[in-house]
Amino acid sequence: MNHFSSLGHTLLFMAAAIYVGVRCYRILPWSRRIRVYLTAVYGTAVLAYMLSVIGAIDILPMPVASFTYVFGNSWMIFFLYALMLFVLMEVLRLMNILPKRFMIHSAVGSSVVFGLIAAVMIWGAIQYRHKYREEITVTTAKVESPLKIVLMSDLHIGYHNRRATLARWVDMINGENPDLILIAGDIIDRSTRAIVADGDAAEFRRLKAPVYACLGNHEYYAGVEKSIEFYNDAGIHLLKDSSAVVCGITIIGRDDAKDSLRCRPYLLARKTNPDTYRIMLDHQPDTLSEACLANVDFQFSGHTHGGQIWPVSWLVAVRRELPYGYMEKGDTRFYVTSGLGIWGGRFRIGTRSEYLVLYLKPEEES
Repeated sequence: MNHFSSLGHTLLFMAAAIYVGVRCYRILPWSRRIRVYLTAVYGTAVLAYMLSVIGAIDILPMPVASFTYVFGNSWMIFFLYALMLFVLMEVLRLMNILPKRFMIHSAVGSSVVFGLIAAVMIWGAIQYRHKYREEITVTTAKVESPLKIVLMSDLHIGYHNRRATLARWVDMINGENPDLILIAGDIIDRSTRAIVADGDAAEFRRLKAPVYACLGNHEYYAGVEKSIEFYNDAGIHLLKDSSAVVCGITIIGRDDAKDSLRCRPYLLARKTNPDTYRIMLDHQPDTLSEACLANVDFQFSGHTHGGQIWPVSWLVAVRRELPYGYMEKGDTRFYVTSGLGIWGGRFRIGTRSEYLVLYLKPEEES
């Protein structure tokens, strides 16, 4: 996501960042020297976040770039919760519920604010590291023998999710012994530099089942040509407005919405055999009704991250028909995953990281 897509958004962001920085400076109970030092650290974190968002870290040495990404994007989580707490405290102070001294050079105020944020971030980091396994079983006349399919999305490998992390995920997926692996885009975070330097393609080649995937918006941020080159090197079969018959079922891969000329779902579906079980990979779950009209059997999407952290998860839930989870609409089943990985800070607060295991069984086995 580009948080600096307009001057207005940039100015609003900077005003909020300065407000939080000033409030942190004022509430800390320590000497002026220590507070100035911590304010400098805060300002460095803001700069690190902005550099990572605009992609400027690609020119930095790899260890510095990785630290800058993690430091800056972790700050963003701190900033969000600090902003909410300080605004709440301002409101309570105006209502004469909270004494003013609680917000100025206050050991108690600092302990409450920074203690709460630290606890939430530690919990969020633990939640992110744990990967949940979701399972769906579908009985259909369109398959002749049972199939076990692992579906995932939004790995976002790059400066923060490095090769050692990817290796753990590959081991976890191999442990499922699937017949097929499907990925609904955003394998790459927003640059191919780190994944090429780390040799991440070799980890994907360790997967013991065929891998098919579509593109996500972050593949376009990273440069679609470079992303496709990585897919090829990793042994991932890219479906870009195309389809393939694998294990007796049809996989349709829709291009991401970043390509304004991508095909509509019904145009993709009509080129396939309706007698086969048809799974559509569409990174962004914005056209659910079109998938129904196309008569696909199952659509798998990602992109939303389930909101990633609270209260963003509430905003995502308001904006989308299906922000996360399973839904049946007409004859089509949908699953929008919160994603295996994450972009930005490695925290899951009120959401979770997951992958889906889909069992397809012939009707006679039911």
